[in-house]
Amino acid sequence: MASKELKDKLNDAIAREIQVSVQYMWQHVMIRGINAESVGGVFKTTAITEMKHAEAIAERLDYLGGVPTTKPTPIAIGKTAKEMLKINKKAEEGAIKLYKGIIALAGKEGDVVTRKLFEAILADEEEHHNIFSTLLED
Repeated sequence: MASKELKDKLNDAIAREIQVSVQYMWQHVMIRGINAESVGGVFKTTAITEMKHAEAIAERLDYLGGVPTTKPTPIAIGKTAKEMLKINKKAEEGAIKLYKGIIALAGKEGDVVTRKLFEAILADEEEHHNIFSTLLED
């Protein structure tokens, strides 16, 4: 079925999705200042989307015979809204790179379903990156 390399990459993706789900939700709780309500809402909505990604990837990995990880990659919160947004923008850049690699690998292995799943998730990650980048503009 799927190669060990692809299963490992899917677990990398799950760990990353768990990380940002917690990271963005905690930022939603901890953000302060004049933009806390609006930016905090963005963090909360994005956190929920990321958790749905984790679930979808875990279901796919389980189908492919792998065991989904329960361990997130390191979580970073930040102290100010600007710091949080910079951390999140970088996290999304890492996801975009990882997911493009998974799309290529799934394509090479002829795994159309995994490729399509990650193409859809990639579109969300690029949107998140755009939102965080836009919020960082002066």
